[in-house]
Amino acid sequence: MNEVPTLIQLCAAAIRDELLHGDSHDDILPGVYELPPELFDVLLPQLPPLALQKLHENLPFEFRDDYELANGYCEHYRKRGRCGIVDLAWRALYKSRWPGLGQKSGVMVWLDKHEEEKYSSVVDWQQIYWETHLQNCVDAITETALLPSYGGCIGEIQIPDSILQYIGCKGHLSVSTSDYLKFSYHCQQFGIYVRCLRLPNVLCVMETCHLLQISKLESLNLQWIKSIEHVEGLCKLVNQNSETLKSVEFTHCKFYPTFMDAICDSLHVKGHKTHGIEHFSIKRSSFLQTDTSTSLPVGLSSILKSGRSLRSLSLCDNQLQTFFAKNVFNTLLDTSASISNLDLSENNISGWLSHFKWGSGNQRVSFGIGKSLQSLHLLNLRNNNLQKDDADCLKHALVHMPNLQNLDISDNPIEDDGIKSLIPYFIEMSGRPLPFSDLKLENCELTCDGVSQLLEVLSTMKTPLKMLSVGDNDLGSNMGRPLGKFMCTGIRALNIEDIGLRSSGFLEALQEINTEMKLVYINISKNRGGIGSAKFLSKLIFQAKELVAVDAQINFMPMESLSVIASSLKVSKGKLELLDLTGNSFGEQLADASVLTEFRVNGKLILKISSSVAPNTPYDDDP
Repeated sequence: MNEVPTLIQLCAAAIRDELLHGDSHDDILPGVYELPPELFDVLLPQLPPLALQKLHENLPFEFRDDYELANGYCEHYRKRGRCGIVDLAWRALYKSRWPGLGQKSGVMVWLDKHEEEKYSSVVDWQQIYWETHLQNCVDAITETALLPSYGGCIGEIQIPDSILQYIGCKGHLSVSTSDYLKFSYHCQQFGIYVRCLRLPNVLCVMETCHLLQISKLESLNLQWIKSIEHVEGLCKLVNQNSETLKSVEFTHCKFYPTFMDAICDSLHVKGHKTHGIEHFSIKRSSFLQTDTSTSLPVGLSSILKSGRSLRSLSLCDNQLQTFFAKNVFNTLLDTSASISNLDLSENNISGWLSHFKWGSGNQRVSFGIGKSLQSLHLLNLRNNNLQKDDADCLKHALVHMPNLQNLDISDNPIEDDGIKSLIPYFIEMSGRPLPFSDLKLENCELTCDGVSQLLEVLSTMKTPLKMLSVGDNDLGSNMGRPLGKFMCTGIRALNIEDIGLRSSGFLEALQEINTEMKLVYINISKNRGGIGSAKFLSKLIFQAKELVAVDAQINFMPMESLSVIASSLKVSKGKLELLDLTGNSFGEQLADASVLTEFRVNGKLILKISSSVAPNTPYDDDP
């Protein structure tokens, strides 16, 4: 039986319907603004976005001043639309429609648990709501625009009902309902709120520039650019927003030299030979009619040289070769930009830093290396076919990067010789209070010997490492003891997935854990740890009070592992939010609810586990 609505709810519904009908609200809005706080607070959560928009855009300044300060919504007065009860309503609408959108994923979720959520940094929920809504509209109409049979205007394409009902159109249509159906209406009404936008090639046309003429874009993600028509449209859009644009990203594109020249010209701020782009990215794309083995496209070189504000450069997965990467790097050395993030991952650039090792000291000074690399914080060289000799060359380059914080050389076969050649750099760095924090060495064909030597050096750093990842290396069970010691040095996130620890390795590791640890996240999955991994987790939960998440999938833990782990949870007063035991040998025995109650923290179930795993799965490699 449906619940009977209260009188207040009926009145709120009537106001909602009135706001969604007709073009003039001069009669009803003054009365709404005069509602007492207890009624106004009930009304707002019941308003769909279109109704809230009409109420918000006509909100009197004195209403904010009197109402919000009187009711404690702001500590100090800010301009309209930036705080208070109305902004809370926009926030609720956003999180209801797109739960989890924009939040960090992976390890960073757990590392940043102690910090404010991304949501708390958003100061204008009305803006971000309509920006995300318009992106949904763009994605929806793209399907129609791509049809060979469609030859109409982009602005005339209709928005699907599934999107319209979110903003309050469906069931509350006014006489001008046909306007709401068109993409052009949504651009005209909400384009002013758009700062970031992702556009496919089919929408990179002059009409789109006209539809978005009221937007002040700060970030553009352009996809599948392959023809001169696409380039002309995107250049017009870029030029139209050249004074506000800070980030440009190209994905799945094909660049002819003339394309890059045109893009470079469009980026320049009117009357200047420089651009204000801070982040420039080309991913999963290709450069055509250019000898990438010897030179850079002139347009790309110009973009790099004229970018005084450039802070981040990504040329990821573009099939780049050695000399292309070397020329990019040398071009950056000659610029006045202070690059903080450089991503050259997923290419084939073995040998690209050979000039650091074999070049003379005078050559390095002439490159301006001492100054230009000072600002680099992140260097991503993942999966570039780097060999042990490349690691030796990298060592000579790293000494010129005193502010480096994050180094990723995963998926490169540098082997033990390669990591040992980098150890002198870490020894030198360990004696200085440097901010280096993240090191990723996954799948580098390392052994216990090389990683053990590295851990000894990293353990001596004045500022403890924040995150270390050595997963997917065959380190073996002898790695247990060095890892146990290292975990007590202040490391906060550790990935040791699939390194072959086995039960004996975990047991050796726990013997070394004799002090409280600062771990927040750990991944020990795929190590065939059996009961040893359960005992290790039990010790870890007790000793790491800041531990938030554990990934222990596929470790062949037997059923008795649950009681071992649960015993620590009972006495621990930690912050654990996720314990992933998916793929272990518990089978259907977990149907007993009493077992699961042991894995609740503050009333919330923290255990993640598969429902169908073969109960007879062995937990070691015995035949």
